Amino acid sequence: MTLHPAPPFDLFNVYFERIYDPAMHLLFAFDGQVDEERLKEATLRLVAANPYLGCRFAERDGMPCWEEIVEEERDRAFVVLPPGTEMPPAPLDVRRGPQLRVSLLREDGGDRVVVTCHHGFSDARGLMDLARELFAAYRGTAPAPVGWYDRGTAQVLARFSAAEIERARDAEEPFVDRWRFPVERTGRGTPRIAYRTLPPDHLRRAKAFGRKHGATVNDIMIGAFFLAFLKTRDDPADCGAPRSLLTSADLRRYLDRPVPPMNLSVAYEVTLTAGEGAGLEGVIDQVTAATRRRKANGLGLGCIFFYDDIYAGGVPAAGEFFDGMMRRYEEAGLKNPVFSNIGVLDDGDVLPIEGKDGRSLDLRSACLFPCVCWPYGFLMSLSTFRESMTIVSAYEEGPYSRETVEGFLDSVVEYLP
Repeated sequence: MTLHPAPPFDLFNVYFERIYDPAMHLLFAFDGQVDEERLKEATLRLVAANPYLGCRFAERDGMPCWEEIVEEERDRAFVVLPPGTEMPPAPLDVRRGPQLRVSLLREDGGDRVVVTCHHGFSDARGLMDLARELFAAYRGTAPAPVGWYDRGTAQVLARFSAAEIERARDAEEPFVDRWRFPVERTGRGTPRIAYRTLPPDHLRRAKAFGRKHGATVNDIMIGAFFLAFLKTRDDPADCGAPRSLLTSADLRRYLDRPVPPMNLSVAYEVTLTAGEGAGLEGVIDQVTAATRRRKANGLGLGCIFFYDDIYAGGVPAAGEFFDGMMRRYEEAGLKNPVFSNIGVLDDGDVLPIEGKDGRSLDLRSACLFPCVCWPYGFLMSLSTFRESMTIVSAYEEGPYSRETVEGFLDSVVEYLP
């Protein structure tokens, strides 16, 4: 079997399976039935066009790699789910392959199509690109073959001078875990999805608030996420104390051309303080100052070097790093929460398509289901479709209380403009 190196971002996003299930799912709800055979054919054509999709993640001689699977195993990329299947769908096995799964769920009100990939293969932006190519293939457009491509970050670093890289490396600070989402117990539980889809007036109000305060919608969501965390914990020690969260940025911002699906997302830390009874206006200036400062200093470059330094020691070094990380979580019981803004799901990436009966289908809804977390990880994602924002937390019930998670999402909505 042919082997191709898996770069640092792939290796780390596979190993994050220690604290969450790295599968991500894009759900598209249609108002009728899609053509099952056309959807299956489009899926297999898409896998055939990208050789990495037809691979499994493997470790050979102490280094991570992508290993081709036999063609017959690619059929696992398309499945029909039994009626009544609950969300989120089953995880995708990165070590078995293929690295794409398209699931069809027949329902009375219309079909749901779920496009799934593993974060070890690609970030959410790459998953969105795969979904766009899938529906183009369904319409009859042949997927463009990409061949084996460079999945590393050298293309990003090439856009910076040596001095800029050095400054970014010096400015990088280690993450400090300062709090965690309330837990019932540690261990594993039952995967659940909690979400709120907000009508378009919420987005309009957020944009108006942002214009007034020089803030992006992403900044506003970070502020609301932070305040809801404070309220949910209800811990006097948090009042006026620095508390941090992680959020994400896309390194594609530095590139002037599209890239095939891969991992180009980085996490960065935002630290805020808020007194008792604080609202969004009380923290938004802190948020905008933090995000602007990060963006002005080569956002994400320091993360590249951090991963590269560990990766130089191969799989053993990565395993040692994650062992130490897990040990710190277990000893301190702290893990900063994560907020990820996936961006806009454009219906033009899906439509127009014909249904099984030949009529044009429309989308009833679309959203992203993020990685399922258990203690001490906690994640909320945002995706926007037709001006409606959907916030989602995927978690394991038992370790986390359903009532607490649902109440947290209500609080996020309450803190929005």
